[in-house]
Amino acid sequence: MKKSNRETTQTEQHFLQEYDPQQFPPVAVAVDLLVFTIDEGVLKLLMVRREEMPFQGMLALPGVFVGIHETLDQAAARGIREEAGLENIYFEQLYTWGGLERDPRMRIISVSYLALVPVEKLSITAGSRVSEAMLIPVEDVLNGTIDTAFDHGAIISYARQRLKNKVEYTQIAFELVPTEFTLPHLQKVYEILLEKPLYKANFRKKIMPMVEEIDKFTAGDAHRPSRYYILKQRKNHKNK
Repeated sequence: MKKSNRETTQTEQHFLQEYDPQQFPPVAVAVDLLVFTIDEGVLKLLMVRREEMPFQGMLALPGVFVGIHETLDQAAARGIREEAGLENIYFEQLYTWGGLERDPRMRIISVSYLALVPVEKLSITAGSRVSEAMLIPVEDVLNGTIDTAFDHGAIISYARQRLKNKVEYTQIAFELVPTEFTLPHLQKVYEILLEKPLYKANFRKKIMPMVEEIDKFTAGDAHRPSRYYILKQRKNHKNK
């Protein structure tokens, strides 16, 4: 005979009362933040110097453990606020890292987040658990000039490639320019992210359907003034 909904609920309540989660090995969940920006024509990444063991004194990505009563997105927002003093920035979930020996303390699964911020919006402040926060050229990490804690080198390498790919089919590059921008500035951002020069005519043909010109020009330049544009959807656009 089929059980009623009430009987099923009572059975499940009894099961949950008797359930012992300690029968499984403990696993912690963390979030790591990859905050990219372009500074002085170079793609850079926000990193912090660890003040705590393990890997004390080494550079790492900002990150925190996920609280029992918060979502992954809430933990990501808290982590970037606590360790670098940043709030209200664009970010999206990137990848989950679950290597068996990625952290010497215990089994820790980390969810990485990709964030993009124009450099003029960055005001970096080291949090309570780190000795300093700084912008590091991404290339210095990828070529091994700078060693990183945990498996953060692999995370950064993956994020760099993912960012390069996303530029081809999304508007993610616009997160690295101000609300009002010139087309030469925007093209330079695309070239840095794609790691290749772009033909001006082809670039503008691709970009023009996405942008809208405004009645504003650069001033004080030795060259011909450039017009400013805005992203069409950005009139009502807010970062996550």
